[in-house]
Amino acid sequence: MAPKTPVDPTAAGPMLAYQRNLPKLPVPGLERTLALYLKTLQPVLSAEKYKEAEAQVKEFLQPGGLGLELQKRLETRAADSNIVNWMEDWWLDQAYMGYRDSVVINVSYFFAYKDDKQRKRPTQRAAAITTAALAFKKQVVDKTLEVEYAKGEPLCMDSYKYMFNNCRIPQKPSDIEVGFDPAVNTHIIVIRKNRFFFVDVVHQGQQLSTAELEAQFDQVVKLAGQDKGLPIGVLTADNRDNWTDARAALLTASPENKTALELIESSSFVVCLDDTAPATRDELSRACWHGDGRNRFFDKPLQFIVFENGKAGFMGEHSCMDGMVTCRLNNFICDSLAKNTIDHGRASVRTGLAQPKEVQLVVDVAVQRFLNRAEKNFDEAIANHELTVLAYTGTGKSQIKKFKSSPDAYAQMVIQLAYYKMFGTLRPTYEAGMTRKFQRGRTETCRTVSNEALAWVKAMEDPHAANADKIALFRTALKQQGAYMGQATQAHGVDRHLFGLKNSLRPGEPVPSLFSADTFGYASHWFLSTSQLSSEYFDGYGWGQVVPDGFGIAYMVNNNVLQFNVASVKDLTIDGKKYVNGTYHFKQALEDAANDLRDVLLTEAPAQAKL
Repeated sequence: MAPKTPVDPTAAGPMLAYQRNLPKLPVPGLERTLALYLKTLQPVLSAEKYKEAEAQVKEFLQPGGLGLELQKRLETRAADSNIVNWMEDWWLDQAYMGYRDSVVINVSYFFAYKDDKQRKRPTQRAAAITTAALAFKKQVVDKTLEVEYAKGEPLCMDSYKYMFNNCRIPQKPSDIEVGFDPAVNTHIIVIRKNRFFFVDVVHQGQQLSTAELEAQFDQVVKLAGQDKGLPIGVLTADNRDNWTDARAALLTASPENKTALELIESSSFVVCLDDTAPATRDELSRACWHGDGRNRFFDKPLQFIVFENGKAGFMGEHSCMDGMVTCRLNNFICDSLAKNTIDHGRASVRTGLAQPKEVQLVVDVAVQRFLNRAEKNFDEAIANHELTVLAYTGTGKSQIKKFKSSPDAYAQMVIQLAYYKMFGTLRPTYEAGMTRKFQRGRTETCRTVSNEALAWVKAMEDPHAANADKIALFRTALKQQGAYMGQATQAHGVDRHLFGLKNSLRPGEPVPSLFSADTFGYASHWFLSTSQLSSEYFDGYGWGQVVPDGFGIAYMVNNNVLQFNVASVKDLTIDGKKYVNGTYHFKQALEDAANDLRDVLLTEAPAQAKL
């Protein structure tokens, strides 16, 4: 069946065929949002605090009050023909560009690839990844990339323009993104031993073959030698104000530095040839998450990382693109290499190829001080964080479907049960829901914790509860999670609407008690920040927690494995109690929860579904 969204005959290419005709992000009804808001508070607040929240909502909805005026302002903004998406600018600034802490832990994210059995040498694998990434780039630049769909309707493809030849640039009080002409900037940047090398992937009008790229990467390794260069890349890992000042100091140190920085920033993407060899799943995930902080340039949207033992992965800068977009890119790379559907070009290396050229930055005493501080800050931050991965093979997507369950909702319930096992309560949980069915839509929060989920986890931990009751409560909790996610993807959740209302306040206006109360802050204090992206080619995916007393839980629901990446502050303190090795304890709680849920559901499953 054809999409309801009409095709735009004037579109620049097939990738943007529906873009101009996608619906605009709606503004939900005020009373509806606030009723849903109160419902999400019931399982996470005391009865006393809940009554306070009810009073705050009642006050906000008073006739002639500020709440109705804020709603009116937001609706006017949404209807403005000069504004494509009422939330876009506010969200980009407050969630990303205005964020001043390091992007490494809490903003950037990673994918860790499974091993490539055909390409075990690092430069060989890096070359193949580069060829596949360039094939994807060509589709984006030519605007021939196939449109993505959800339930038969097209999704917004706008964010792909930020993928290649793009960079985040530090500024005060808010960073900016800068795009560069892909037709002019045909080079990539390769980082080895902290040193940056310019590699043009086009020679005499023809793209370098995979064999030629491998030769170029071999040259980079040779040129870099054994000695580490100055860790310029670590400046991009620092606090954004620090990096803004350091970048200004670099530009002052030498007029040549402006050109050097622009070569890095304008590159198609970055390839990091690390000299480490992570062996375990945890080691590989940490290496992709942050590495040593030096052999990177964290402002680039795309960094492909290849290690000395041939393992590989990806790191993404999150500000302008969400993970679903780069997941598609990385899945394309891995899939096309595995199935050999990429044209690798000639096997022989042409003579006369330009040698990789080192991009050198001049450093003075002032810049050196910034480097020293950035290294110290980075090392301290990493030492204060833990990451571990649970690859649970007791259940995967195949088995979950036999349980007649939504794979995503199933994983969310495992997370909730694990949290209840460890802490004896449920706390506010964020799950990312996609709103790309709207023009320049990004995400909405799915608030996973519900009365139904709370009733179910209590039953699961009750030794006297019957399995049939546990299963019935589980089904009810699943239904509630699915219903909320359905509303979120229609842009009818709670959080983005409240965000818009709050941003509609004018300077000097009193802040409504709805927003100023500690209840409001607590309800969006994400003790669990969760999101799913799945690929059979990935062996890891993750990011850090968003609050110091919380966990970042990235998860994949693949055919035969349920995988959770658990990240948090080391020995985190929650509600006044310190949890030594808390990251690893939560990993164990996840495994226990997954076992318990599987075992209960197997009591009703037909014999052929049993493991």
